Amino acid sequence: MDIVDGTSVDGSGLRTSIYFAGCAHRCPGCHNEHTWDFTAGKDMTVAELMEHIKEEGFNVTFSGGDPLYQSEALIELARRIKTEGYNIWCYTGFCFEDILGGEPENAKELLDYIDVVVDGPFIMNFKDTSLRFRGSSNQRIIDVKKSLRTGKTEEWTFD
Repeated sequence: MDIVDGTSVDGSGLRTSIYFAGCAHRCPGCHNEHTWDFTAGKDMTVAELMEHIKEEGFNVTFSGGDPLYQSEALIELARRIKTEGYNIWCYTGFCFEDILGGEPENAKELLDYIDVVVDGPFIMNFKDTSLRFRGSSNQRIIDVKKSLRTGKTEEWTFD
């Protein structure tokens, strides 16, 4: 859908946020409704995205829509991003435990390259504009590496 460089609202530090098309969660009150359409946006190759990421030099955030609907395609991109030494955050409407359980398909493999997941659907009744990096209080900021290491969901701690 879009790429936003130098943003500080989609994770720690300045980041290149890549917004992917498609979301079936369709959370009422979502601030990115225009990204729900799976046929919106434009196709880009991994090489094109990597060129952009390296040119800007910021850590990366996957957002959308919901990038996990494109997990299989994102695995190679995420692998390349990590090879270049960048940190990756990923926003998703799926809960972390569901991802570990295999939903959506291929998303669990993608976790091997993700540093932080902001999980859960946006819920209007839990909207809280004072929260950092999330829109509603049900959403969690998860330290993926620590969670995979300990075998339990571990929240990311602010620097």
